[in-house]
Amino acid sequence: MDVHVRDEGPRSANPPIVLLHGTGNSLHTWDPWAQELAKEHRVVRLDRPGFGLTGPNPSGDYTMDYYVGFMRRFLDVMEIDRCVLVGNSAGGRVAWRFALAEPARVDRLVLIAAAGYPRTTKRALGFRIAMSPLGSLVLHVLPKSSMANSVRRTYGDPDKVTDEVLDRTYEVFLRKGVRDALGSALRQGDAVEDSARIKDIAVPTLIVWGSKDSVLPLADAGRFAADIGGSKLVVLPGVGHLPQEEAPHESLAAFRAFYQPCAVL
Repeated sequence: MDVHVRDEGPRSANPPIVLLHGTGNSLHTWDPWAQELAKEHRVVRLDRPGFGLTGPNPSGDYTMDYYVGFMRRFLDVMEIDRCVLVGNSAGGRVAWRFALAEPARVDRLVLIAAAGYPRTTKRALGFRIAMSPLGSLVLHVLPKSSMANSVRRTYGDPDKVTDEVLDRTYEVFLRKGVRDALGSALRQGDAVEDSARIKDIAVPTLIVWGSKDSVLPLADAGRFAADIGGSKLVVLPGVGHLPQEEAPHESLAAFRAFYQPCAVL
């Protein structure tokens, strides 16, 4: 399939930083990070199959096993032998699953409000509709206002959600096949419970979480920190589920301190 990719920054900088977005989002969620990091690092971000401008997987497979294999092939095509792998939400689950499967290819792992443990919070309305029997039909007539409410729910401070973010999210969601793929990706992701494997992660890991995350609870951050030996946890006060968008300066500072231990915050 064709994959929507942004590959920015100096190619001589190693290892590259690879950014993975969450369910229903796109590579644009990383715009603030990429703008800064690409000044010094090679930064690669992509729309995962099923989302953004990449669109649906022709095979209809959105399992974690599929995504791990996809990332292996993707890094090969991009000629990336080893990278710093960063994932948000479901992209975080892809990231840690890949780190388990290919530890030699992950220099460092960064989990930003990552999925991994059984859900204890209710999904946003749009996601619940997507998983219903008539989800595909309903999503095609879902008003923009409903999607806007779902986006605002991901921020600790809803007033920080810009019209640009709302327009982008809605317009990318209009890509043919994406609305249908959403329900499939959610159902397939929920079909497997793999959290017992998290304790086997052996690469250096940073965990970043917003204290006001209403999508995945702060308690999950503590579970990641307890399960991954030697990991570092940073909690951002007042921030929601998308720290890279809502609090790019603070989340980037945490990343830089982890990526460059001698950095001054």
